[in-house]
Amino acid sequence: MSSPTLTNQVTEVIRQDILLGELAPGQKLVVADLKQRYNVGASPIREALVQLSWKKFVRFAPQKGCWVSPISLAELEDLFETNLVLSRVLIERAIQNGDEAWEINILTSYHKLSRINPAESEVDFVEWEQRHSQFHLALLAGSNSPIMLDLYREVYDQIERYRHIWVCRSRDYQERYHDNGEHEAMMKAVLNKDTEQALTLLNSHFQRAVEMIKAYL
Repeated sequence: MSSPTLTNQVTEVIRQDILLGELAPGQKLVVADLKQRYNVGASPIREALVQLSWKKFVRFAPQKGCWVSPISLAELEDLFETNLVLSRVLIERAIQNGDEAWEINILTSYHKLSRINPAESEVDFVEWEQRHSQFHLALLAGSNSPIMLDLYREVYDQIERYRHIWVCRSRDYQERYHDNGEHEAMMKAVLNKDTEQALTLLNSHFQRAVEMIKAYL
């Protein structure tokens, strides 16, 4: 058995390679090849693949092996619809229940996100993605709904994979992602406790994102 720390490290490295397309959708994952690729033993590789299967990054087929999970337009649309449904409920609850600490966290996460322009050719997109995820989670964190937030994170992880595939294939950096002030507008609507405006902006934000990603699949 490998140590939990090593398994977690290997899991994250494989996850990043899947996100960045180094391990392509549908690619078969052979333990012997992964051992050589990551210079670790078989146990942490197998344990990492099991963890990634729980998050739906990889799939096992009995007696056949393991593959990077495939992608499809149908799954993408289903993920975004699920994400939107969860986000609507959570943001309504957050606006009702959020406290001062929640508001400060929103302001802080937006400031960090706004410091990176994902349309730049030399952008660290992994760092931007982390800040983007933190901002959207900050908007919802005041909901006091831990189980629903866990479901939201799981769905968001899958959307993140599609977003990375889109970015890796996009040739026009300006088209990669320019939020047109959407993140700032969402922040202000939530802090102003304008639920109707926040939901309208959220719906528009998600719809624009899914249409752009669909164009590159």
